[in-house]
Amino acid sequence: MALAVTSSSSASISGRTFTPSSEPKAPQLGSIRVFDRSYGQIQRQAVTFSQRRSSVRPVNAQPKRSESIVPSIATTVAPEVVEKVEVEDYAQLAKELENASPLEIMDKALEKFGNDIAIAFSGAEDVALIEYAHLTGRPYRVFSLDTGRLNPETYQFFDTVEKHYGIRIEYMFPDAVEVQALVRTKGLFSFYEDGHQECCRVRKVRPLRRALKGLRAWITGQRKDQSPGTRSEIPVVQVDPVFEGLDGGAGSLVKWNPVANVAGHDIWNFLRAMNVPVNSLHSKGYISIGCEPCTRSVLPGQHEREGRWWWEDAKAKECGLHKGNIKQEGGQNGMAAQSNGAATETDIFTSQNLVTLTRTGIENLAKLEDRKEPWIVVLYAPWCPFCQAMEASFVELADKLAGSSVKVGKFRADGEQKEFAQKELQLTSFPTILFFPKHSSQPIKYPTEKRDVDSLMAFVNALR
Repeated sequence: MALAVTSSSSASISGRTFTPSSEPKAPQLGSIRVFDRSYGQIQRQAVTFSQRRSSVRPVNAQPKRSESIVPSIATTVAPEVVEKVEVEDYAQLAKELENASPLEIMDKALEKFGNDIAIAFSGAEDVALIEYAHLTGRPYRVFSLDTGRLNPETYQFFDTVEKHYGIRIEYMFPDAVEVQALVRTKGLFSFYEDGHQECCRVRKVRPLRRALKGLRAWITGQRKDQSPGTRSEIPVVQVDPVFEGLDGGAGSLVKWNPVANVAGHDIWNFLRAMNVPVNSLHSKGYISIGCEPCTRSVLPGQHEREGRWWWEDAKAKECGLHKGNIKQEGGQNGMAAQSNGAATETDIFTSQNLVTLTRTGIENLAKLEDRKEPWIVVLYAPWCPFCQAMEASFVELADKLAGSSVKVGKFRADGEQKEFAQKELQLTSFPTILFFPKHSSQPIKYPTEKRDVDSLMAFVNALR
């Protein structure tokens, strides 16, 4: 993510008194000209932004570097006491805006928070947020987290976006001492061995925390369909449940998610229609884009988040920036748990041509050395977005194999069954697909992540 400030000498941002000329014109804000707003409205905006100036001391007066994003113009003004703002019921506001367009939500956010809000930009399709902000005609800021491990294409895209919109992205960097300690202690690629959370905490979460301490609200590109297992309930606006804002303490930061209810294909239709520049990695099969060592292109039948931290369990595919939106299995803000430890969830892979195997059933299948017919079985968890993404392909495979010599089955391998599946059935992550040959006791694990029906059928035909 990266923060950008539209260059502007407008009094609405600097806080200085706005003196109209004899012939008022639409004021110029960086490369953005404000249209369709009366001159009187512009004056009222100037007053609003002036009242919202933060009480942050000038950067030059600090004994060390600033630990938060502060508007560059704010370094030249005298400190003021921040006026108390009337408490807003954001849960109610989220309900009122549930059916609003992203443009309307963006306009509301920028109108409400002025220079105290910024767009979090990751260098992917969330460039749509910048386009929406541009279309409102209001001044806006953009920030991004430069982890030091991004793809070259992403850095090039940042430069393209800055030139296209005439803005400057405010980049936040990880603490050099923390990065040095992590790399010297555990190496450059420790996340492949013990998980990505520690690296993300140093390179992303802590820089983000510093950035947000200089804001009262931020705007993200989260969508409900990005990760059905973790983001399916995000509202369009909320009090941030994890991070703190400029005033400090719980409830001091508001989080806006203007595209929460927008499907991924609609985002892309919007980008094409508006001729918005996009990261060149998208044309190479990348959908969700993060750091270079932890991001790869996805294959047909895969969910977009499957290109991130692919060596980990599906439920771990969050870096910590949106931790407050993660649904915990059996916990608060999560899915209710059954007595066997598996989350209550609508089952998937439902077809009359699919056999549901119990623990005893799959144990017996695995023990047989001379089966009457071969089997192909998917080990799955219904909450897993990657299992959900391949459901249609696997059901189609079962339909095509109906009446043939090959049986198609499924075994739910989460909850109490997970340890057994890991030990006895080669489960490493969901979904895992096994082929049980007719005359062999040893199951063969599907070796690739191409989960389209043609690839699955080729695997079956090669072994049956």
